[in-house]
Amino acid sequence: MLTNQKNKFKLPDHVSYINCAFMSPILLESEKIGHEAISQKCLPFEITGTDFFTNVKKAKQLFSELISVEDYKNIAMIPSVSYGIAQVANNIKLKKDDEILVVGEQFPSNVYSWQKVANKYKAKINIVTANDNFNNRGEKWNKAILSAIKTNTKVVAIPHVHWSDGTLFDLKAIRKKSKEVGALLIIDGTQSIGALPFSVSEIQPDALICAAYKWLFGPYSTGFAYFSDELCQGEPIEENWINRKNSEDFAGLVNYEHDYQPKAGRFNVGEMSNFALTPMLIKSLEQLIAWKPENIQEYCNFISKDAIYELVKLGCFIEDENYRGKHLFGIYLPENMDVEKLKTEFAKQNIFVSFRGSAIRVAPHLYNSKEDFDKLVSCFKNCIK
Repeated sequence: MLTNQKNKFKLPDHVSYINCAFMSPILLESEKIGHEAISQKCLPFEITGTDFFTNVKKAKQLFSELISVEDYKNIAMIPSVSYGIAQVANNIKLKKDDEILVVGEQFPSNVYSWQKVANKYKAKINIVTANDNFNNRGEKWNKAILSAIKTNTKVVAIPHVHWSDGTLFDLKAIRKKSKEVGALLIIDGTQSIGALPFSVSEIQPDALICAAYKWLFGPYSTGFAYFSDELCQGEPIEENWINRKNSEDFAGLVNYEHDYQPKAGRFNVGEMSNFALTPMLIKSLEQLIAWKPENIQEYCNFISKDAIYELVKLGCFIEDENYRGKHLFGIYLPENMDVEKLKTEFAKQNIFVSFRGSAIRVAPHLYNSKEDFDKLVSCFKNCIK
């Protein structure tokens, strides 16, 4: 099993940052690379034409390795989830009363574009919510999703784990059912890719959209999108020079090209080359590949399982381990818990977690320890009315 990796970060010893789902800390090595990359702009004459493409290619290749994609050309560089979802939505055509399926309280960047598409075609948004009864909640939610996928379902747009409480969705079963009815499967992997094993070759989604500033340990405003070969025939939402065929030939850029770069190259965001952020992103991907997501899951489970047991004994609800991520889970409070006092206790103990909906979202990583969770449990014990 992996050991604690806090020495690779700048996090202070007195801080228990159990909040990677909000934003990851940057690696010390990535910080150094970022400073060096920014300084490069002081000497622009040292930047060459090939620099616009080399690091982008490397980043795509590393991300492809992380998610088991055969051809890195199916990957686009994007600045955000909303940008990637918009690229997909731009190429969706529906009929009246067709349905787009999303899950309840899904992150808005994977909702607003679908609302726009539904309004355009007079289609419907089918929101599948969790059962209010906590008994077998994750299992029942997954079954409800499968039951909701019907012949008029044309798009299933969901995350791998729910952003607010880590509920795990059975993508294999969902993909099987969506294929049976001819529906696209669009996955927001922002809260899972990098920390939870995922294989495009196994799940075969039509698109996987992922911001990089959380579990990929990348800088803010960086991300990746995988598009299937079929979607790679679509129209991009912007037209920029670097996405066109032969854009590597700077002298020939005025020979305007009708054709795009191969496959997902047409969906790259303008100025994708980002000379400061891309090298940082490359370092983080190299580290994640070395750590391996399955080992991250094992470590997070090891440091949190005793605390979860104690919290459940106190009356909290935490999803069954078979239906949640080990790197991200929600704590639902019993009625005898004073939430405002709990927030005060967290502040006193320098514990950082997130409050999302009615859940307290806890998101550990390799820089956390069992001691962080001991502190967390003690705060809960101090707040029982």
